[in-house]
Amino acid sequence: QVRLVESGGGLVQAGGSLRLSCAASGRTSDRYFMGWFRQVPGLEREFVSYIDWSGGSTIYADSVKARFTISRDTVRNTVYLQMTSLKAEDTAVYYCAARLLGPSRTWRAYDYWGQGTQVTVSS
Repeated sequence: QVRLVESGGGLVQAGGSLRLSCAASGRTSDRYFMGWFRQVPGLEREFVSYIDWSGGSTIYADSVKARFTISRDTVRNTVYLQMTSLKAEDTAVYYCAARLLGPSRTWRAYDYWGQGTQVTVSS
C-alpha cells in the first residue's frame, strides 16, 4: 500500500507559477511510476505527466509541454510538478498517482491516488 498526499495548489494569476508536491508513504521502496493528472467537473481525468522510479524518464501531455516540469526526490519520497506560464485552462484539481507496472497515460491504470489539490488560474 502506498499513501499519497498532494499539496501546493492555490490561486494564481495567468502567467504565474506554482509547484505541486506529492508525498508518498508506505511501501515506497517499490519502484513506482508516478503520474500527475488533472480533472475539471464533468470531464474525464486528464493525463498531465509521469516520471519513472529513478527520475530518468519523463513524459508530458502536449498541452503542458515546455511549461510544466515533473521531478522526484527519491530520498524524500516526493514527486513535484513545477508549473509555469499558467493559463486559465490549467484550472483543475490535480492528482498524483502511482503504479508499479510501467508508465501509462491512462488514469485507470494507476493503483494509488492522492486526494487532489485545487489549482485555479485567474485570467
